[in-house]
Amino acid sequence: MLYFFLLYFLTIIFFAIYFKKKKYLSNYSGDNHQLFTNEKNIPLVGGIFLVIPILSINYNNIFYILIILSIFMLGFLSDRKVIISAKQRFLLQIIIIFFSVIFLDLRILSSRILFFDNLLELLYFNILFTCFCLLILINGSNFIDGLNGLLLIYMTTVIYVLLDTSLLLDTNVKLLFESDGKYILFFIITLIVITILNLSNSLLLGDAGAYILSFFVGYLIIICHNSNPDISPYFFITLLWYPCYENLFSIIRKLKNKFSPLVPDNNHLHQLIYQRFNKIISDKVIANNASSILMSIINGIILLLAARYPYESSYQIKIILISIFLYTSTFFILNSSKSKY
Repeated sequence: MLYFFLLYFLTIIFFAIYFKKKKYLSNYSGDNHQLFTNEKNIPLVGGIFLVIPILSINYNNIFYILIILSIFMLGFLSDRKVIISAKQRFLLQIIIIFFSVIFLDLRILSSRILFFDNLLELLYFNILFTCFCLLILINGSNFIDGLNGLLLIYMTTVIYVLLDTSLLLDTNVKLLFESDGKYILFFIITLIVITILNLSNSLLLGDAGAYILSFFVGYLIIICHNSNPDISPYFFITLLWYPCYENLFSIIRKLKNKFSPLVPDNNHLHQLIYQRFNKIISDKVIANNASSILMSIINGIILLLAARYPYESSYQIKIILISIFLYTSTFFILNSSKSKY
């Protein structure tokens, strides 16, 4: 098994370099938002390298395999501009996520708000709400993937917190800890290798990578929530606050300015931070990485603070509110010098 892991990591490095040299599966399509912080012809292959590690986590569940492959293919076809329409892409997301909630029996069981918990006991409401949460997470994660390493580091930190708090030990995903945890170690090291290549501008996750990585982490969060009912549900919200709030804030911002929420733009917080760095650092890659590392440090502190008291809802709500305040106030400060749509 160890030799397979080493061979796989070397394969990732080799093909990332080879694809970039040959300009295979290139990111370049001429979209303004796509070229905001990246040079042309970076291969969109990060998602391809994540498929095997993610499938290995639960390879004996046929529904899990089909759903992961479906999500990956949707992202891959989006990356290759086969699916161009944002509305078509979103509709297909809804269909795949709906079937994932049904066949993987994904449920959000508690909010610790009596009225809302009564609604969650209604099967159809629970299904719709769980689908809504996963869709917000997936699209928010795709938004924050605009900087090298930002999504990868964030999701790696989330998985580290789940491991550090031993929440995954009580789940029914037993394959995570088969053979002394080799499968989860395989996945984490794969994330680290892809992150290094991403920071060096050797590859990008693309929609395919952002979709399957965020869905997988959302899947883990939900089963941890179900298997650890004593843990505050707000702790799990805190773990995913950034991509989810990025998406919700972006939707509100675009609707307010009469701009379609489905159309990408260059006005997300991480892009505003990049702009400020790029005024100081002329090299786009260095400015990109500096922005990503700064935001990763801040988010890492938030997640590690949340992990101190995972049982206390009031503590988690305070963390969430402070995080939202920091995000929103920073956005308006940085955006004050920019013209509106």
